[in-house]
Amino acid sequence: MTDDDDPDTLRGELLDRWERSASGWSARRERVRAFGMPVSRWMIDTVAPRPGERLLELAAGVGDTGLLAAQSLGSSGTLVSSDATEGMLEAARGRATELGVENVEFARLELEWIDLPTASVDAVLCRWGFMFAVDPGTALGETRRVLRPGGRLALAAWDTPERNPWATIPTQALVALGHVSPPDPSAPGMFALAAPGRLAALLEGAGFVEVRVDAVDFEANYDSVDAYVEETRDLSRQFGDVVSRLAQAEHEALRAEIGALAAAFAANAGGALRIPARSLVAAASS
Repeated sequence: MTDDDDPDTLRGELLDRWERSASGWSARRERVRAFGMPVSRWMIDTVAPRPGERLLELAAGVGDTGLLAAQSLGSSGTLVSSDATEGMLEAARGRATELGVENVEFARLELEWIDLPTASVDAVLCRWGFMFAVDPGTALGETRRVLRPGGRLALAAWDTPERNPWATIPTQALVALGHVSPPDPSAPGMFALAAPGRLAALLEGAGFVEVRVDAVDFEANYDSVDAYVEETRDLSRQFGDVVSRLAQAEHEALRAEIGALAAAFAANAGGALRIPARSLVAAASS
């Protein structure tokens, strides 16, 4: 095993990447919230939070899904909004204050070792988090451990790259121009749980029952190619790191390549883009 393959090294790299992404996600919080709302609504409606319950959100990022669900918990219920990075937790704290959500606690928690007592929460939400776990099976096993008997889980994970051109076009452009190598499909990342049957198998392997996997189709909307490039730069640390090293001519060539790849999704003559997105969503009981 090389250093690059070492699980702890990989975890450290992933945490560093998300820590450095927090400011961009906070700055783009309204856009992120609107983009993910169809998925958040599915998850909240499915897990059906009840007054007085203790609800855990894992890999919460800026926290919008959990903070939206918190209103259903009432003053006697509690949301535990968690993330593995301090930057994202700080953004979520600010978001809760901004939205006036008071029935919330914040905790720094890892997906693969959730530092909470066994059978201590009634429901769990995790939007686009488990696919970044180095060992998603262990992460789901930990999730089941902290759920009370009969507890509910709702999660989201991205469908295949072909179903999500909004996410793949920037990387395709970097590869085409020789700035990066093609991504490793076996590594933790956006599409790690996209293979047919993989998500259900992992949930069942972790001991969950009443497993249901569905999909939500929606769109990523941008006013222009430039807006697309700049938003991707803010939200994707990998993309942003590469772009920050490019000379002006290389940056212009990258923008042109992304524009060419995205041309099929032009919404109007003014340059707006409407690019398809598809997320898997899943529900299960402990």
